[in-house]
Amino acid sequence: MEVSVSDDDDQVILVCTNPNDPIQTTQIINQEILLSTTDILCSDLTSFLTFRTIKIQAHRNRLIEQSLYFRGLLSGSFRESCLGSITINWNLSVFMQILKHMCGFPLDITTENILPLYEGALYFGVETLLLKCETWFSEVFSPKGFRLMQIQMEDLIQIWKFSLDHASDFILHLCISYLARNFMWAKQNNLFGKIPYNLLLSSVKHPHLTVDSEMHLSDALLLWLESNMENLERLSEAEDNYNGILKQIRVDLLPLWFAAAGKRNSFYFRQLAEESLGSIFRALNILPIGSLDISGYSDLQHLRIRVTEYSKKIDLSNCPQLTSAILLLSLIPASYFMDPMQRKIIEQFCISSGHPIRENYEFPQKLLDTLIFEAVQEVDISKCRRLLIEHAVDYFSQSFPSLKILKAGYLLNIWTTGFLQLFEKCSLVSEIDLTVDITPLIPASVTILSSSPAVIPLVPEKTSSLKYKAVETMSFHESRPLISYVTKLTLEGRTDVSDLSLQYISKSCVSLCHLNIKGCIHVTDIGISDLISRCKNLNSIVVCDTSFGINSVQALCSAISDDGNFPCLHSRDKHLNSMVSNLQSLHMGGCIGISELYLQELMSQTQVLKSLCLRGTYLVDQALYNFKGSSLEMLDVSDTKISEAALSYVIHGNPSLKTLKARGCKNLLKGDSSIEKRESRFSSLHEELHAELGKKCKLEELEFGWGFSSFSLSALEPALTSLKTINVGLGGMLGEDALRQLPAICPQLETIILHFQVISDIIVTKLIMTLVELQVLALCYCFGDISMSSFKFPMRNLRKLRLERVTPWMNNDDLVILSQNCRNLVELSLLGCPLLNSDSQQIISHAWPGLVSLHLEECGEITANGVSALLDCRAIEDLLLRHNGPGLQRNFIFHAASEMPLLRKLSLDICDASEGDFDIPNYADRCFLSILKIARCKSQRCAFHLPVPSPGSRRRSVHVETLVLVWNSKNLTRTVVKERL
Repeated sequence: MEVSVSDDDDQVILVCTNPNDPIQTTQIINQEILLSTTDILCSDLTSFLTFRTIKIQAHRNRLIEQSLYFRGLLSGSFRESCLGSITINWNLSVFMQILKHMCGFPLDITTENILPLYEGALYFGVETLLLKCETWFSEVFSPKGFRLMQIQMEDLIQIWKFSLDHASDFILHLCISYLARNFMWAKQNNLFGKIPYNLLLSSVKHPHLTVDSEMHLSDALLLWLESNMENLERLSEAEDNYNGILKQIRVDLLPLWFAAAGKRNSFYFRQLAEESLGSIFRALNILPIGSLDISGYSDLQHLRIRVTEYSKKIDLSNCPQLTSAILLLSLIPASYFMDPMQRKIIEQFCISSGHPIRENYEFPQKLLDTLIFEAVQEVDISKCRRLLIEHAVDYFSQSFPSLKILKAGYLLNIWTTGFLQLFEKCSLVSEIDLTVDITPLIPASVTILSSSPAVIPLVPEKTSSLKYKAVETMSFHESRPLISYVTKLTLEGRTDVSDLSLQYISKSCVSLCHLNIKGCIHVTDIGISDLISRCKNLNSIVVCDTSFGINSVQALCSAISDDGNFPCLHSRDKHLNSMVSNLQSLHMGGCIGISELYLQELMSQTQVLKSLCLRGTYLVDQALYNFKGSSLEMLDVSDTKISEAALSYVIHGNPSLKTLKARGCKNLLKGDSSIEKRESRFSSLHEELHAELGKKCKLEELEFGWGFSSFSLSALEPALTSLKTINVGLGGMLGEDALRQLPAICPQLETIILHFQVISDIIVTKLIMTLVELQVLALCYCFGDISMSSFKFPMRNLRKLRLERVTPWMNNDDLVILSQNCRNLVELSLLGCPLLNSDSQQIISHAWPGLVSLHLEECGEITANGVSALLDCRAIEDLLLRHNGPGLQRNFIFHAASEMPLLRKLSLDICDASEGDFDIPNYADRCFLSILKIARCKSQRCAFHLPVPSPGSRRRSVHVETLVLVWNSKNLTRTVVKERL
């Protein structure tokens, strides 16, 4: 198509040459085409792009009006201004889009065309298009834009580089602010390591940098440094570069375990980790340097938690150094730090309020004017043992009006109902987690020889926390509901929860949907049933290891319309609207107060259950045959009497099953005569449990023992392609060939736990080298011949390692090799390594200073000369030292608790006490300790020896009893049990 050229002086010809050769087809006759602007506006441009040259007839005045480039070219005194044609050397497609905009045609701007359009608008000086592009940038890079259309990391990096090349400060600032606000999104992106250094540094320094915690920021920066190590080494100022970016980390606010781990595992982070540990220890008065030291920071910024107007989650967990003062510092206006008088008040306030058990102090009135952060919805203060809860809740209510989730786990300075009362001030909170360690004194699991509770005040009488103790004895009939918005309440392990507490909860939490009281051993069946009867909205109940029994089952099986009146057990016409028929999750493992008959009735009313735990109950086949649900995703029937046929029946009707736990089920090896009475279509399932699983399910977690073999694994193979956890216990026997095939069958495995299996170096090497995502490896009481050669390969992702009775050959040299290949362990358990000695302590503490859990038992003479080196593992929360040499001093418990600020669980044996006994610390001196177990043994001669012993006859230690001390928010319980805990 050709268009004639007008001689009108108002017209100008724009000659555009396509840089790409046109498509050579027989349909192309001419190499150029003449168009008008009308043609461009009305036609599809793709058909014109096949021409080598396009001549466009445009209005001179419109070009001058819309473009600075054409204004200077066509309206000046230049020779070119009189020409009838102008050559345009620009991308043809982009220029035609720009020309369409200049002619009034609306453009659709996307991430694909924004940069070419913006660059073209800059070159041709099209101010309206520049404004349109900048408006697009502003909208897309805004917080609202992030929710509507998320910029990809690759595009963000490209836009940043473009803005640098074109000296666009406007876009540069938008990129920096965008990355700062959305840093948590960015750190999870695969291209995070590709972010330019200046963009990353500027974002980290930006006042809107939004991260859940200082640990998340550190993780991200260390990841970036590892990805850019080679590039940094090329720069002459490489050290200044990585130091410059790491200096932005507020090391005073790092979790203790993270700082301890960083001291060993990162070359870049080592110095900052040392600074962090020093600051934490000073705050905790572990080192004799004094109380909280803030004089080193001229702007106090390193003591302020990062909270911005875009923060949704604040994670302060595992920071024992955190105090009410530091929390308040983070919530007051920054202008307070600029005024010398106010700054002095702040410094004095921080110094005087650093310890949680000091006499209550008055807050400076000016510091009570806290900022409001509307976006914050979740706060985690778990293990922040120095934080005064009353003050923290006051701050949360003032500064976080939209707070919905609060996690405050492992804090014994909280009385449950007193804490709940505080949340009258936080009216929108819907989820509260007060988890603590579950006591080992579960009635169904231990034989109690003696017990003596002792009431001990938590803190001195002047401390304000005591006023909440009255909540435990108040009249609940007179108190009004305070926390009616709470829908999810987790009280796992809390031994201060009583029936009175449950009564208060049932009255106050009228909207409660999820309740977790696992391990709350002091609540009764009547108390639980009363709560169930009152809370009609419950759809998830976790009551494992409690007194949950017949009364509670009756409450669950009662029709909701009956107002709590229990129907006859077999009155099925009332069960369609029972509470259990609406439950999605029911966990009652270890509850032995329910008879077989009541379990059968309970299972007959299940309709929509997704998660069911019946571990250790009196579960029999008939109860499973009564199960009516078809939506199960998790089933735990461990340590029950169910048979293969009954389990197959449930699996057949629940194809969505992802987690199956059936360890300790001895009857899986036996037949079931009752199956003959079932429908014939299920008779074929009697011996095909694993085949049924293989056909029906896609498992992610599997635990089996009795009846599990290599044939089972073959039958299950179709269901295991996405398996992440496998746990094979007593009675299961996979065999060497099956274990070798495990990585091929389950390529996504992250956790492998094997008990009593036959293993070899070939198997262990295969698992380690093939499963690159392996995080947990436990080899317990396994048979076979393995050596150190199994562990001579790097396991970068391994976090937990248990070697129990499988490495009797391990010596200090082997331990060094293990530490070099398993650098990132946080949990280590060694049982039965008699060749280790006191030098092993130094190896362990140097290799894994960030250990959270350490179990050493029957490991030679590790503790024969004391445990000074092990105490360098400051972040340990769970420590077990038994039969490693009698070198533990009498005051070891107090010493360990004071040197390890997060130590909660400690297990010892009298055999290792150098003076034959241990001193028990009082409530204050126990620091964070909540569970202490001291086993006692006696020496017994081997039964095969002659009646008259020879001088060198062998003797062995035989367990006698265990003293268990459990602290909660109110008292200490001393219990002696028969079992070895």
